[in-house]
Formats: sequence, structure tokens, C-alpha cells
Amino acid sequence: MKLTEQTRSISRENGLRDRNWVVIDASERALGRVASRAASLLTGKTRPDYTPNQDTGDFVVIINAAKVRLTGSKSLSKLYHRHTGWPGGIRTTAAGKMLEAKPERLLEIAVKGMLPKNRLGHQIFNKLKVYRGAEHPHAAQKPKSVSV
Repeated sequence: MKLTEQTRSISRENGLRDRNWVVIDASERALGRVASRAASLLTGKTRPDYTPNQDTGDFVVIINAAKVRLTGSKSLSKLYHRHTGWPGGIRTTAAGKMLEAKPERLLEIAVKGMLPKNRLGHQIFNKLKVYRGAEHPHAAQKPKSVSV
């Protein structure tokens, strides 16, 4: 059976119709648990109309990123690398230091690593909103609270 343009647009509309906004409270939760729950919600794997080649997931707001927990000795042993673009410009930061300085970035990196590595993954990642404290500007979307 050949897909026509009409059936493609119908399935795309189904994916866009019911986008929910959910809030995950990361306080005193393990980093990986929060990240895997957020990635599952972002990709839409919790929905009955999940399609791997379409963006059918929900918008996810993570609050209290500064209170996320690193288990074991990860605060000292887990390292994050980035490159400035200049020769010899690799910069390494321990997870504990990053948690103090930029906890939002720590959660974003963890979630991004669990998403597909293609254009769809980049599109899905744009639906993630991470905030250091308990306040967020998305109250107008009436987000539902989700437990981890």
C-alpha cells in the first residue's frame, strides 16, 4: 500500500493534536532516573499513539534541577568534556562542579544522550525546559505533575 500525501498529513495531525505539558520535580531524585523518565515522555513512548518516526511526545518541564542527586562517587569521577574550537581547547569539568555551577546543563546533557541522534532527536530535545528552582514560566499551559 502506498502512502498518499493525505494519509501522511492525517497521521502527522494525530501526533500534533494532543500535546500535553508535564512537570517533573527533580529534588532529591537520582539524575539518571529523572533523565530517563523525561526522555520517555519527550519521545512519546508512554502514549498509545507512539510512532518512532514522528514527534508525538509531550513537552517536559523539569524543576529543582539544583537539587538533583548524584549517586556514588559520580560527583568526583564522572567527567564532562567540551571543546572551545581552538587547538588544545578541550575543557573537562567534574559532575559535582557542574551541578553547582550549571545544574540545568547537567540534566540537558543526560536527557539528550537518551534521545535519537538525528533531526528528529533535535526536534524532540527542543520540547525540554529545565529550571534551577521551583518557579517556571509555563503555568499558562497548565502542566500536570508526573512522579519519577
